[in-house]
Amino acid sequence: MRTIDVGGQQLRVEVRPGDPDRTPLLLLNGIGASFEAFDPLVDALDPALGVIRFDAPGVGGSPLPALPYRFPGLARRIAALLDELGYDRVDVLGISWGGGLAQQFAFTQRSRCRRLVLVATGTGSIMVPAGPRVLARMITPRRYLDAGYLRSVAAELYGGSARTDADLVRRVLHAHTRVGPPLGYLYQLLAGAGWTSVAFLPFLHQEVLVLAGDDDPIIPPVNGRILAALIPHATLHRYPGGHLELAADPQLLVPAIQQFLTKEPQP
Repeated sequence: MRTIDVGGQQLRVEVRPGDPDRTPLLLLNGIGASFEAFDPLVDALDPALGVIRFDAPGVGGSPLPALPYRFPGLARRIAALLDELGYDRVDVLGISWGGGLAQQFAFTQRSRCRRLVLVATGTGSIMVPAGPRVLARMITPRRYLDAGYLRSVAAELYGGSARTDADLVRRVLHAHTRVGPPLGYLYQLLAGAGWTSVAFLPFLHQEVLVLAGDDDPIIPPVNGRILAALIPHATLHRYPGGHLELAADPQLLVPAIQQFLTKEPQP
């Protein structure tokens, strides 16, 4: 774990070295949480797979940027980070907010992205939205700051395993997660405000795996079907669960992810 200066922005980064002959996996997290939220996933992945993860500006251990940012600019910064780390090409997995950033990176930094995994995410401002109560709870970082509040809203907000074990969500989001200042959360909201991938998804050339939960209040399942329909080389995998199953029950999704990353490329 280290902090790297990338174009004047300090980013807290962790790299798990893997087999140098395999393409490493870059992880892009959801809104408001530091990269420790990926710990259960990283532990479940093949140890021979190299993993790169970082805290978004203003989240976790990455300091607040001087100004707000947008997805295209952050995608360029990620490319610069890969230069600093010495990686030419990566596979990318993004969940929720990170899934939007992953789509942007795959499009504008296409030579740097071999394959793309999109988990519990959609096409941005043009998508089938969550219900009003869920959206209202998403506009503040309170659930990251107040474990009691998180427990009270976990089932309604995250669905899936959170409906039967609210403490599981608390452990995933509070055990080792460093949130950062509230303004960092606002900057993340602004990064995706008005953004949509609808116009460019048909031009993605990468093979893409879309993972969509059948009980995800934040990203209704129809959004997975929309993504898969718009992306030329996409495979849709529906799983039983909600928004946080990637961290709450990684063994549910890891087999599909690893099979996708290691399969022979399409002709």
